Amino acid sequence: MNPYEAYVYAYPHKTAYRPLEPLRPLRDVWADEPLDTLFLYLHVPFCEMRCGFCNLFTRTGAPEELTRAYLDALDRQATAVLDALGAQDRDAAFETAAFGGGTPTFLNASELERLCDIAGRFPGFGAIPLGVETSPATATTDRLTVLAERGTSRISIGVQSFLDEEARAAVRPQKRAEVEAALDRIRAVGFPTLNIDLIYGIDGQTPATWTHSLDAALAWRPEEIYLYPLYVRPKTGLEHRTREWDDQRLSLYRIGRDHLLAEGYEQVSMRMFRLPGAAANGTEYCCQTDGMVGLGCGARSYTSRLHYSFEYAVETRLVRSIIDEYVAEKDFEFAHVGFELDDDERRRRHLIQSLLQASGLDLGLYRSRFDADPHDHFAAELRSFDDRGWLETTGEVLRLTPEGLAYSDAIGPALFSPHVQARMKSYKVR
Repeated sequence: MNPYEAYVYAYPHKTAYRPLEPLRPLRDVWADEPLDTLFLYLHVPFCEMRCGFCNLFTRTGAPEELTRAYLDALDRQATAVLDALGAQDRDAAFETAAFGGGTPTFLNASELERLCDIAGRFPGFGAIPLGVETSPATATTDRLTVLAERGTSRISIGVQSFLDEEARAAVRPQKRAEVEAALDRIRAVGFPTLNIDLIYGIDGQTPATWTHSLDAALAWRPEEIYLYPLYVRPKTGLEHRTREWDDQRLSLYRIGRDHLLAEGYEQVSMRMFRLPGAAANGTEYCCQTDGMVGLGCGARSYTSRLHYSFEYAVETRLVRSIIDEYVAEKDFEFAHVGFELDDDERRRRHLIQSLLQASGLDLGLYRSRFDADPHDHFAAELRSFDDRGWLETTGEVLRLTPEGLAYSDAIGPALFSPHVQARMKSYKVR
């Protein structure tokens, strides 16, 4: 089985979303939903450059008048969402928050202040864990200081490689000196958690150069490290690469995993490693059961029965058009694009979101939610994984073995429903 089918960071994938007909009023979408443990996510669709591996919803070179207008629209959307949540006659409570993108720190310091002001309209912001993504070029002291003062607990920086030639091969032209200077500023300002992203599978990368980047990252003793396999996706700068490199990626993954484990890190998922005791943040949020409120034209929102967002694109022309439409929008009271989850999809989502974590699936929680054992619903799939040595059961926990975790990007897609697979297959990447 190909170990690199797809990175499953959410289910269903956004390419399974379709325009909702009729549009769903947000008041109805959130009616009867649990509001006591929510995730707040604000999306900033701007970057200083587009990396060769990137298929995120983002545009480069946005002028200041556009970023100002975007924040105005974000504020209008916040008003509509708060109204929808408040209409339920229950107090919404947020457990955690994040700013993503794009690159949130593309915004200047005063714009980041306003972004925090918008987020601050939601209950608990400033007192709950807040994660923010940054880049070497935009992790400036003034921006970082704003984020620290507004309660940011986790900074994640995309380094990808500490070797200049590998960064160029990934179409991310940056100098190691710039990366080190940014990391120095992050540590100087001070955040409880620093995460460093690295990528394996870059052209020309070898076990020696991969280990070099790992050691360069470890020199900063980050609380978290993410190891991402390089994917070549449609409409990206590396789209036309044809060389097959699954074996190389799998070999480099194992080198990276074993290296970090030997350095005292614990494995949280195929990609995530952290120092023991770090990054837990005390949050009660559980992605399998709790809702997400997303603001911004690339953000998704999750309820128990509907996942919704705005239109999605990768091509520069279409991304710009969608951002322009979002900025001009005056009525944010409806969900426009989404996916409705029936009971089978809800079970699949719970299984996928649990099984791909090293902590595994809590069988008792699954039974309490769905009145059955996961083997009753997914007997063939789980038997196939078990036959490959990818599963183990300890007490009330079903989890992936170390080899199973290595194949997470095959296991996740194998659990997609036929309906989701058909929608993803028919989606025209644009």
